[in-house]
Parts: sequence; structure tokens; C-alpha cells
Amino acid sequence: MQKNSTIYPNLKQIEQLVWRQLQETFSGVMKTLLEDMDQQIAEERNKKRYRLLDKRTTTLDSLFGEITIERNYYRDREKNEYVYLLDRYLEFEGAGAFSPLIEEAALELAITGPSYRKAAESLETLLGYRVISHEAIRQHLLQVASIPKERQPIHRSVLFVEVDGIYVKRQGKGKRGKEEKIAAVHQGWEINGKRVSLKDKRHFIHRGKQPFWEAFEDFLIENFEYDPTVHKLVINGDGASWITACREHFKDRAFFSIDRFHVARDIRSLFRKHPRYRQMQKALASYDSQKLLTELNNAVGTLETREQEERLDQLLRQLEKYPEALRDYREWLKEQGVETSGMRPMGSAEGTMRVFAKRLKNGRSWVEKGVSAMITGLVAFLDNLALRTLFGRVERWTETKEEKNPPRHYVEKVKSTIGEATRDNILYLKGKANIPVYKALKELAGF
Repeated sequence: MQKNSTIYPNLKQIEQLVWRQLQETFSGVMKTLLEDMDQQIAEERNKKRYRLLDKRTTTLDSLFGEITIERNYYRDREKNEYVYLLDRYLEFEGAGAFSPLIEEAALELAITGPSYRKAAESLETLLGYRVISHEAIRQHLLQVASIPKERQPIHRSVLFVEVDGIYVKRQGKGKRGKEEKIAAVHQGWEINGKRVSLKDKRHFIHRGKQPFWEAFEDFLIENFEYDPTVHKLVINGDGASWITACREHFKDRAFFSIDRFHVARDIRSLFRKHPRYRQMQKALASYDSQKLLTELNNAVGTLETREQEERLDQLLRQLEKYPEALRDYREWLKEQGVETSGMRPMGSAEGTMRVFAKRLKNGRSWVEKGVSAMITGLVAFLDNLALRTLFGRVERWTETKEEKNPPRHYVEKVKSTIGEATRDNILYLKGKANIPVYKALKELAGF
């Protein structure tokens, strides 16, 4: 056997080689396409209106690296202004130094990830160069606005509402934090194997001075085919006064259910080692409000500390205000003539809050505009809403994208341009045919 003296590249080296070559190819293809498009615009423009002055160079950062092009610069005689018609046709006029896809990827990473800085670092790791700073990502997010969907039909005569608040710190000396009041609305449960998901879930964030439930009902009217005279609401939340105010606002149009997670947590923290703890658990699980209140009242004076007794007193006073809130909401719906098959216990409010808390809390503090923009982004992500941004739209996470197919002749032009750009452009394929890299890259041609 002859001694093998060939130096073999490892997989990482081959991958880096191909990636760098693809980046160069992409930049070349984009440069050709954009400059050809600019030339065609120049030939077809209204020459009486747009006077061609000269060509000017610009550099654009993209997902595959820098793209440097020369584009025509015009004077608009009608409006007495200077324009790049290519930018106008691309819907990219005055947009900045990086592409819409960079903006889209950066915003999604910032919204779903832990921080703006981590989003910038993730893009740098993926692309191999620093394409956007964390501050640029923040500035772009500050400009976003959600694009409303069409009003959603309501499939049954009831909507389910989970309500809770999340305390978010504010930046600045002497600035007090603020509770962000959030409601999640859905139309029931969908079971897929062992997984249960909520149907048509939407999120409402309270803004402005309008009372919470008035603003929430306006949200329902704007986003659902909601008729206050027809549809019932089942509202689940803790005993905060702004939440229980729903009983006065909706009266017999809604059922308020005290959040069982919070009640179970309070009972567990007070009675975990108490001899009547199991009986309290059973009463809560069976929706027996009378038995639960009896058990809690009988436990008065049996706790170990004064602080525990005070907490029990607070819990009793809260539950005795609205004992009907411990009932099973399905019984109330049956009394209203509503079919309840497929309906499950309420209690996803805490899970909703965890999604927001993961991004908004964990030691962070915010300026008002910053937290508002981040919440807008989170709601867009959770509700599959498109975002209007500086560069256009972000809709990577939307369920159905309203994409317009480009003209067929332009698709063919892109294909032919790519073919020309990639022909004979990998140096290893021009070298010796018997070296490992040549053979490896040649085999890729079959994929």
C-alpha cells in the first residue's frame, strides 16, 4: 500500500469554503440583478419628469454579506427633489444600510430571544460577520406597529378569557414600576394526541386611561365578530380589584371564575401540613364552594403563626365576596343554554404570564417606549400578526403569508443569472481532479 501524502481538509474547512463562496456568489448575483433592474428603469422612466444626473455607489448589508452597487440618481422636475428610482421601485427608499431580511431576522431574534445584544451576536455567529448592532435592532423595534387581522368569526356562543397582570420595572431615578394588564382570549380547546392547544388565541394589552373592561370589550368588537347581546364570556383571573370589576361591567353576560391556580397555591402555602389539607383540596377540585369555605372557616385559629392567620383571613374575605366564582363555569353555561362538550377547566393565565415575564422581567428595567414596543412585538409573535417596520413588513411567523409571486420572466432571469454566476467559480474545481476536495465538491453536483 502506497503512503498517502495528501493533505485532507476537515468538514469545517470545506463548509467554510463553500459558505464563503456562496456569499460571494450571492453578492454577485444581487449586484447584477439590481443594476440590470436600475438600467431598465432608466430606459422606461418618464424622461421629461426625471432627469438623470449620475450614478452613485451604495453598500447594503444582507444575509449573505455586503452588496455594493451603482445606481442612477435623478432630479424629479415636478416635485423638485432628488431620488433613486431603483430604491422607490424596491420599496426601500431611505430605508438604511441593511436588507429587509436582516431586519426581519434581527427583530424576530430580539423578540423571541433573551436580549437585543444576543440577537446581534446570534446573527454574527450565523453569518460570519457583524451585520447589525444591538442598538440598531432596538431602534428598529421602537418603530414597529402591528397590522390588524380581519375580524375573526366566533364559532360558538362563548369566548374564554384569561386575565392577569405582570409587574415590569421602569428605568430612571425615582421611576416606579408598572403592572402591565393582559388578557388572553380564545375560543376553546383543540386536542392533538396528548397535546392541548387553545383555539384562535389573541392577546389584549391595556393601554390608555379607559377602564380595562371597557377597552377590552372594544378590542373584542374590533377583532372578533362579537355581539354583546349574543355572546357570553367566561373570565378567569385572580382577585385583583381591576379583574373582579368584570362582574359589574358585564353583569349576567359573563361568568367570573376565580383562578384555581392561585387559590390552590394559597391553600398549599398555608395548610400543606394541616390535617384538613386533603379535604380542602378535594373541595376545591370538586368545585364545592360551600364545603371549601366551611373547611377554611373551621381552620381559623389552628395555624402556627399570626402572619398565617392574617393571610387566611385575607383569603376568606376574598372568597366570601364571590363564592359563586368557585363554581364550575360549565354549570353556569348550561343554565344559559350553552352546549359545554369539549370544554376544559380554565387556568392558562399563569402560562401566558410566563411568556411575557421571560422577556420583560429577569432583572430588566425598561423605558416606557421600549417596553411598549417589545410587548407589541411579543403580541405579534404570539398572535401571528404581521408587523409594519421601517423596511416594510415582518411576517415570518404568520400562518398564511400574502405573498405576491414575482413575474415569471423575472424568475427565469434570476435562475439564468445564478447559473452564469456559479459557473466555474470554485477554484478547487479548476485544479487537479485527483485531490479529495475536488472529488468531494464534484459529488455535490448530483444533489
